[in-house]
Amino acid sequence: MEIRFTEEEEAFREEARALIGRYADANGFFPQADHAPQEALYRELAARNWLALSWPREYGGEGLPSTYEFILWDEMGYARAGRPTLAAGIIAKTIMRFAEDAQKAEWLEPIRKNELTFCLGYSEPEAGSDLAGLRTRAELDGDAYVVNGEKIWTSNAEESDYIWLLCRTGAPDSRGRGLSLLIVDRNSPGVVLRNGRHMDGHHYSQVFYDNVRVPVERRIGPEDGAWRMMSAALADERHVQFTGKRVRRDFDEAVAWLASQGLDSDPAVRARLLGLKVRVAEAEALCLQVLSDMRNGRDAAVSAAASKVVHTDVIQAIARFVMDVGGMAAVLAERPDGPEGAWRQTMTESVGGGTSEVMKSIIARQELGLAS
Repeated sequence: MEIRFTEEEEAFREEARALIGRYADANGFFPQADHAPQEALYRELAARNWLALSWPREYGGEGLPSTYEFILWDEMGYARAGRPTLAAGIIAKTIMRFAEDAQKAEWLEPIRKNELTFCLGYSEPEAGSDLAGLRTRAELDGDAYVVNGEKIWTSNAEESDYIWLLCRTGAPDSRGRGLSLLIVDRNSPGVVLRNGRHMDGHHYSQVFYDNVRVPVERRIGPEDGAWRMMSAALADERHVQFTGKRVRRDFDEAVAWLASQGLDSDPAVRARLLGLKVRVAEAEALCLQVLSDMRNGRDAAVSAAASKVVHTDVIQAIARFVMDVGGMAAVLAERPDGPEGAWRQTMTESVGGGTSEVMKSIIARQELGLAS
C-alpha cells in the first residue's frame, strides 16, 4: 500500500482545517446540550457544497475523488466536530444508484443543501445486528404500503424529518431476499417514539409503527431488493466510516490528561503509552488501506472490517488505560468528554456501525475462507 496525497488534496486539507477550527467545540462525538455549533458547521459545509464532494456533477456534486471526502471527515474526526451525515452519504448514494428519476429530482437537491434530515430504521429488539432477521412488515395496500412493527437504537429520530426504513415485504422466512427500503415521514400517523439513553449519554428512540401508510413512490429501488442496495451504498462509504485521526485525537487527549495529573513522568505509564502509540499508528494505517483499496478499484469490505475492529479495540484500550492509572480523578470526572465519559462512549463503538463480531465474520468468510 502506498498513499500519497496530491498538492491539491493537501491544499484542501488546510482549507478544511481552517473551517473546522472555527467549530472545534461542536464536539460531535459526545452528548451536547447545545447543538447550534454543529448545526452551523453543517450549514456551512452545505453552502460550500462539501456535503457533495464526491457526488457526480449531474446531481449537483463536485465530482471529486473519494480522497477529498476522506480528508474532510478525517479532519472533522480529529476536531471532534462531527461525523459523516447519513443523508448526504449512504442515503443519497443509494438514491443515485437505484431510485427513479422523479425520486432523484425530489430528494437529492434538498439533501445536498442540508435541508432534510434522516435517521436509520434498521435494528429491531428481536434481531439486533442480524438485519436479515428483522420482522417489521410492509404490506402493499393499493397505492401505499402499510407498515407494522418496531425498531430500536434509532439515533436522532426526534430531530429527523424522515426515517430510512428497512422492512420486510417478502415472505417471513425470506431473510435478506425479502427486504425493501421505504422513506417514512417521521410525523406520519402511527409513528410513535419512546426515548431512552445509551450508557454514553446519547439518546436513542424505540420507534413503533402502527398501520403507518407509506406511498408506493416512497419505496427506493425494487421491492425485495434492499439487501443488494445497502451493500452497494455501504461500499461507497467505507472510507469515511471510521477515521484514523479520531483515534489519534483520543490518544492525544489521553496524554494531555495524564500530564495534567502529573502521571506522564511515571516510567510504567510512559511504556504503556508507547505501546498504545504503536497501536494508534496501526489504526491509521488500516484507514489508509481502506482508502487505497477504494482508489484502486478493489473491494474494501475486508480492509474496512479490519479497520473497524482495530479502531474500536484501540480507542477502548486508550480509555481503559486512563481509567486504570487515573484513579479517582478519572472515575469522578463529570465532563462527557473527560476520562470516564470517554470510556463509556468508546464501549458503544463495538456495536455502532456493525458489531466487532460481525466484522470478524466478514474477515473470516471473505479473506480466510472460513465458515462464520
